[in-house]
Amino acid sequence: MSVYQYIAKTAAGQQVTGQVQADSEAAVLSMLDEQKLYPVEVTPDQAKSPQLAPGRVRLRDVGVMYGQLGDLLRSGVPLLRGLEILSRAVTNRRLGNVMLAVRQDVAAGAPLADAISFHPRVFAPLHAAMVRAGERAGFLEDVLSNLAEFIERQDELRGKVLGAMIYPLILTVLGSGAVLGILILLVPQFKPVFEGISLPAPTVFLFGLSDLLILHWPIVLAGAALIVLGALGWARSGAGRLSWDRWRVRIPVFGLAVRMVAVTRFCRILGTMLANGVPILQALAISKDATGSAVLSESIEQAIENVRAGETLAAPLAQSGIFPPQILEMIGVAEESNQMEKVLIQIADTFERRTNRQVDQAVRLIEPLILVLIAAVIGFVATGLMFPIFKMAQTLG
Repeated sequence: MSVYQYIAKTAAGQQVTGQVQADSEAAVLSMLDEQKLYPVEVTPDQAKSPQLAPGRVRLRDVGVMYGQLGDLLRSGVPLLRGLEILSRAVTNRRLGNVMLAVRQDVAAGAPLADAISFHPRVFAPLHAAMVRAGERAGFLEDVLSNLAEFIERQDELRGKVLGAMIYPLILTVLGSGAVLGILILLVPQFKPVFEGISLPAPTVFLFGLSDLLILHWPIVLAGAALIVLGALGWARSGAGRLSWDRWRVRIPVFGLAVRMVAVTRFCRILGTMLANGVPILQALAISKDATGSAVLSESIEQAIENVRAGETLAAPLAQSGIFPPQILEMIGVAEESNQMEKVLIQIADTFERRTNRQVDQAVRLIEPLILVLIAAVIGFVATGLMFPIFKMAQTLG
């Protein structure tokens, strides 16, 4: 992202100057065209750069900022003035620096949604999509307040999940350390004892794995690093993200929670936009990018084509296999009664509470699953080491 200086003229012939952040000169020209400005000169400003905040900004601070900005706008404070006030008022100075950069972009003529999208490490694409919908439909204050509530619930849920995951994580680390210690320190001690006798397959596997960890540990570390990097690269690609989403929504219990989080988010965003007069095709296109699920986004994209062809919304959504039948029935009835926006928000409010319970249930299942897995691994190691001893005892007897 670069900073560009521009000189342009209005339709009345008045000359205006300013600066804007954009990916390319063509993006600047497109931005000026949207503002009904005729560019005269566009040059990159090498001396200036976006005021990005160093490090990370907590999601909780971003949510508080959205709520405060919404309150300021609702009180009649202009957007530029509100951004300036928040840049000084926020307790997180990193976020304050970002707000100054956002204000600079808005003052240069960029929409607020584009200005915050220049800082993806602070503002998620979902935020930019919702803000863009609010700017287009004229209910930016409501969107900012909804974003603040949404982020608060998201942060609360994340804190609950992280708190519940502390004990399973400790179990995983201790169990993995115990297994590695057994393979590296204990298993080699049994080799001289079992020398010269026929070993079962589990024992042969344990000895081979122990030799691999002891003699070729650099290769093991390099292989593990390559596998992790390859998996991350694949998951970030379009096809990999879609395949990962398709797999995780089919996991028992956990997959249901993932599906319901995406469905609830879709219903709330779409219902809010429809309630404020956004056309359904435009609302679907915006909510498609804000669901956080590649599978659901793909289904909504197909739904857009079907709705454009005159079909109902419930029918194409049913083909995705993500929406529960109860929600599909409610959407179908809402379409017939022309109460889509009210029903979608009602669905979001109702199923959000159920989704929280499903997430709690999924987190509670992780702990016993880890215990069972660690017990199975240690049991396999014990079997591999004890079985030859029993066999020797029978032979001696």
